[in-house]
Amino acid sequence: MCGIIAAASNRNVGKLLVQGLHKMEYRGYDSAGIALHQLDKIAHLRTLGKVKLLEDKMIQEKPKSKLGIAHTRWATHGEPSEENAHPHKSNERVYIVHNGIIENYLELKDYLKKEGYSFTSQTDSELIAHLLDFYLNKDKTMIDSMYMTLDKLEGAYAIAAIDKEDNKNIVVARNKSPLLIGLGTDEFLAASDPLAISQLTNEFIFLEDGDVAQISADDYVIFDESKNPVDREITKIDISNQATSKGDYKHFMEKEIYEQPQAILNTIDGRVGGDDVLDNIFGLGSSELFEKVKRVQIVACGTSLHAGRVAANWFSAISELPTQIDYASEYRYRNPHVDENSLLVTISQSGETADTLAALRYAKEKEYISTLTICNVPTSSLARESDYSIFTNAGPEIGVASTKAFTTQLAALMLLALSLAKSRDKNPKLRTRVVTAMRSLSDTVQETLKLRDVILEIAPEIASKDNALFLGRGIFYPIAKEGALKLKEISYIHAEAYPAGELKHGPLALIDEDMPVIALAPESEIAEKLVSNLEEVKARGGTLYVFSDPSISMDLKAGRLINMPKCDFLLTPIIYTIPLQILSYEVALLRGTDIDQPRNLAKSVTVE
Repeated sequence: MCGIIAAASNRNVGKLLVQGLHKMEYRGYDSAGIALHQLDKIAHLRTLGKVKLLEDKMIQEKPKSKLGIAHTRWATHGEPSEENAHPHKSNERVYIVHNGIIENYLELKDYLKKEGYSFTSQTDSELIAHLLDFYLNKDKTMIDSMYMTLDKLEGAYAIAAIDKEDNKNIVVARNKSPLLIGLGTDEFLAASDPLAISQLTNEFIFLEDGDVAQISADDYVIFDESKNPVDREITKIDISNQATSKGDYKHFMEKEIYEQPQAILNTIDGRVGGDDVLDNIFGLGSSELFEKVKRVQIVACGTSLHAGRVAANWFSAISELPTQIDYASEYRYRNPHVDENSLLVTISQSGETADTLAALRYAKEKEYISTLTICNVPTSSLARESDYSIFTNAGPEIGVASTKAFTTQLAALMLLALSLAKSRDKNPKLRTRVVTAMRSLSDTVQETLKLRDVILEIAPEIASKDNALFLGRGIFYPIAKEGALKLKEISYIHAEAYPAGELKHGPLALIDEDMPVIALAPESEIAEKLVSNLEEVKARGGTLYVFSDPSISMDLKAGRLINMPKCDFLLTPIIYTIPLQILSYEVALLRGTDIDQPRNLAKSVTVE
């Protein structure tokens, strides 16, 4: 959830390390720090708050170094403070940065205290520095000390460490937390995110669980969990500056909302042909496998879970397959029964979501026919560990609140529903109808974005409230949940979503003039009942904001009826999420919150 960058170079590295931290700010963090090797000492700078504060301290103190590690922290153990910020040190010799959680840290902390070590932070990470120091003092090399330390750790970690007595090398290790090596010119780098070093190289090596590596300015070496030297594949990734800059937009979230027409086009492009979906778009042999599938199991978190809930309706209507949906964080703990020929589907923007990865690894021990992932990062752990995959091709999403990742996940899940139906020879006419509609989906999204002017008129009314209620029925209940999530994430307004039919079973007690109600009313077989639910709100003085098909008519005493563009009903969930994104953004803008980096949240949740 936090960010690591390390560099061994023939030039000064302080500036490039801080630039790398800036590029990872989107991930969410509360403090930042850096450790730079200066031959006879380590320059150790930490700040509570933004990377800019660390940068100011660097400018003031001007430390020079060709070897260093840096970090942005997102608190898991210990409150945000300078003392809890990384890097952590031991006896002025060993300095480390760490992503992840050490689950047995209390036991190890007691052990180290008995060995004479004292702790200056409340983190689980500091003990890693002390363990490395402990073994180094027994005349072990840093590589050996790292392996001996890892033998004691339980949990997830990406670690980078330097030793004051070695001004040439950085040692790194990975287990269940992303870490990669970057191959630069006269320098080698390590990072938890390729974005951090994308301005320095486009060649990356993604470490695997159990790997330990040593990098210097001139070389690198990687060892597997058995201490055997190994070669890992070099992957080229070109990340343009345009993709990672705001351009003319105020925030990354705003930019990413308006990138959705192209992003959705990128997801669909090359995957449909004629009047049907193409074969094997999820990988060689996927179409043949899909013939045998009898049930789908989806695991995901947050926004991705909402996408899965929408897709469950599609799998039923188009593929004629029953679908089970679970929070990835809960899936392993309910002793799930796996029906014969069940397909496990994981969904994640980053492909590194710890709970989803853990669910996938757990599922591999079960009797699933296969595993498939939908994510945005081809080099991610989910992509590498799943049997089949499809990538949303959305481009980097920097804003913590997901927008284009969500709509492209929906587009990819529709492709999966169509592919499963095609392989199982189900609903050919319906498939043709949906594929035809998908070809114009990008244009429909572009038309939907024009609703911004109307949303600007209602945003002040919602921004002045402390609570909001979102309503939807059927396939639109997950979209209502996503709308509520977006509003609470970035505006800090307490927002909840309910199936509209459940309104009278409790939530109606909350309705008054201070509770705005945002409802989704597309034309469908349940539209009439939804209108009846909304009448209940109106009768109790509630203010209604209804996003509706033009065929729906309502006489609102307070609020606004907003007509949506026409769209094939099965694709309307994608369309109806767009105005909710814009509404959340404009409300947050009025409330003056940190839109791209909302408090307490991280972009990629890489701890369980």
